[in-house]
Amino acid sequence: MAARVIRNADLVRVAWKNGGGTTAEVAAFPEGSGFDTFGWRISMADVESDGPFSVFPDIDRTLIVVEGNGIELDVEGVPFRLDRASPKLSFSGEDATVGRLLSGPIRDINVMTRRGQFRHRTRFVQSGVALLAEDTETAFIVALDGPFDVTLDSAILSLQVLDALMLDGTQDLIQLSGNGRAILIELAQDQSESLAHESPTSS
Repeated sequence: MAARVIRNADLVRVAWKNGGGTTAEVAAFPEGSGFDTFGWRISMADVESDGPFSVFPDIDRTLIVVEGNGIELDVEGVPFRLDRASPKLSFSGEDATVGRLLSGPIRDINVMTRRGQFRHRTRFVQSGVALLAEDTETAFIVALDGPFDVTLDSAILSLQVLDALMLDGTQDLIQLSGNGRAILIELAQDQSESLAHESPTSS
């Protein structure tokens, strides 16, 4: 099974044009693709001030707060509070979205997939075992609260906080060991020609 550790310390952070924060790309498909051409994209953002989000037509996205006291997202006029207790929200890239920091800067993980090409699922995992969905093509495990070990084919891959492990889809059980939580991101082909416009969800 192909697997690759992506160290948080090695990510290149690029400042936003409006000066409100920075973004670091973790991985994208196809490799080297831009905002207009990616099928899927995983990134981390440091949000330092309030402001509107960029609009991404035909993109489904999930935002997960991983550091800081949280943010309130106003999505098409509906407020959603993202904090430690409820840290993630899925919404459409077309939605007019404005972020307001609750108390100081945050860091978040962004998962984006191009509708009609790919779709994604995200869930929190802890020590134990994880099983990927049958249709998963590529997955990421990101350590959130402390060191995290992932055992694949008898090889132990060690992650520090916010390091990511990228791996191919598998039906083997994935052994997890570590402190606190990690986020599991699964990417699959979108077999439908077009998806219905869904309301934001924090579930």
